[in-house]
Amino acid sequence: MLRERVITALVLFAVLAITLTLPGPIPFALLSGAFLSCAMWEWLRLTWGPAKPGTVFVPGVVAALALACIFLAIQFSGADAFDLVPATFGLWIASSVVWVGAILPMLTRARADAAPRNAIWSAFSWVALIATWTALNVAYTLGPLFLLSLAAVVWVADIAAYFVGKKFGRRKLAPHISPGKTIEGAIGGVVAAVALILISAQFKDTFGAALSHKWGMLGAACFGLLLAALSIAGDLFESLLKRRAGMKDSSGLLPGHGGVFDRLDALLPVLPLALLLV
Repeated sequence: MLRERVITALVLFAVLAITLTLPGPIPFALLSGAFLSCAMWEWLRLTWGPAKPGTVFVPGVVAALALACIFLAIQFSGADAFDLVPATFGLWIASSVVWVGAILPMLTRARADAAPRNAIWSAFSWVALIATWTALNVAYTLGPLFLLSLAAVVWVADIAAYFVGKKFGRRKLAPHISPGKTIEGAIGGVVAAVALILISAQFKDTFGAALSHKWGMLGAACFGLLLAALSIAGDLFESLLKRRAGMKDSSGLLPGHGGVFDRLDALLPVLPLALLLV
């Protein structure tokens, strides 16, 4: 398992690195679109299925192909990423309102044994994934360093939460959803993410620099806290959907890692709001 996990991570890193070095926005837009289309199929397997073992989950496949067509239509419409901002601004707001106003407070009381089929969360997948794709591509247009420093906020929060929780974790954060996560780990993840933002604010063209330029260092720290909390919420939300569906992973597309949704869950609530903030 560990060997598969490492190999898959290295392959994904190599693909991303090569894509970021290619000229123009199209390679990154196609790569991110492919990943998010796969995530759509996985999301609906959890909230609209589950499909019977050994069968093709047709609604998920159709939705994934439809989403890919939407991404292609947007990308080849002739508009660049910044042209898309006014059209997607409302989508970013809608996505952020649901994550902050509905999902984040819901997680403390959500029932893990509820029926998996949920029309509301199935419909929200379209908003969340399209908002994330447009945010990703605007972030890419702002520069690879901006994009990577923004994604690093989520990665650092996740890594710090794991190690702090493993070393100091005592109190469970959401035992009904994810028994392994602790309050101490979550605090460690949030602190690490805020520290990263404040440190990266000292360097030009980073997400931290853009955030602190607009809101000041105190504002950057406060919004960093919110973004880190949302990254944890994204992870817990997918864990909740998987528990309801009785599935360990969203799929087996990424050997050793589960599915694409498993790797993107913490980014989905963060990216649209982060772009709104800068």
